[in-house]
Amino acid sequence: MDELVAILDEDNHVTGSAPRSVMRRDNLRHSATGVLVRNTAGDIYVHRRTPTKDVYPSRYDFAAGGVVAAGEDPFHAVVRELDEELGIAGVELTRLPEDDYADENTRYHAYLYTCVWDGPVRHQPEEVAWGAWMSPAELVAKFDEWSFMPDALALLGPYVRSLV
Repeated sequence: MDELVAILDEDNHVTGSAPRSVMRRDNLRHSATGVLVRNTAGDIYVHRRTPTKDVYPSRYDFAAGGVVAAGEDPFHAVVRELDEELGIAGVELTRLPEDDYADENTRYHAYLYTCVWDGPVRHQPEEVAWGAWMSPAELVAKFDEWSFMPDALALLGPYVRSLV
């Protein structure tokens, strides 16, 4: 079943909802979440998306997250996505500045967070094909080598660079 996604106007007010497939097809403005996961050593969890993802398949990413469903509170979406994608739950989330992202494939308002996690990471097989911990310096060095999510680079790349 095609999940319903909250659709936003340019002022970030919910104006309605649309099936995810329609939101993608028409590149409708929506809300999405992103969480940068670090461990106590300061490493960042990096993962590669599965080839079946509806946008940017098989790209590397350093944020867990996804779209905010119709009627869903953005913070609850952050918590849900972190648990679904990486199996991380019950963690304290630190809010980062919200931001907007747009390209030819997606347009959204981002609710961004970071957290510290030293427990096991459990990938959702439909979402994550591979993952590993990397130091901020190792990750920044991969920015020019690997094909990363362009929104992660735009929204969280400067934050990661500040950690080096």
